[in-house]
Amino acid sequence: MTAEFETACFGIITYVGTARSCFINAVQCAKKGDFEDAQEQIRQGDEAYTQGHHIHADLLTLDANGKLEESGLILMHAEDQLMSAETFRVLAEELIEVYKKMAS
Repeated sequence: MTAEFETACFGIITYVGTARSCFINAVQCAKKGDFEDAQEQIRQGDEAYTQGHHIHADLLTLDANGKLEESGLILMHAEDQLMSAETFRVLAEELIEVYKKMAS
């Protein structure tokens, strides 16, 4: 495993982990009735997620062009974290809407 590949995988994990934390924080803000901060957390999470997604897309491009000779558990973990963050975002948006309705 090259250092560049490993760094890319850990970059994905780091960015999407940050995104997932922001999405969880957004729900906590909504639970307290702070919907403005909840939306800010979603925005920050989206920014972090996008960074991780770009790294992943770069790896996919390398693979499609036959230039990625590596894969393995670290990439599978990174992709799992990517999907987990995406799921958390969807759930966060839904829960924020529920809390908004409850606050009305």
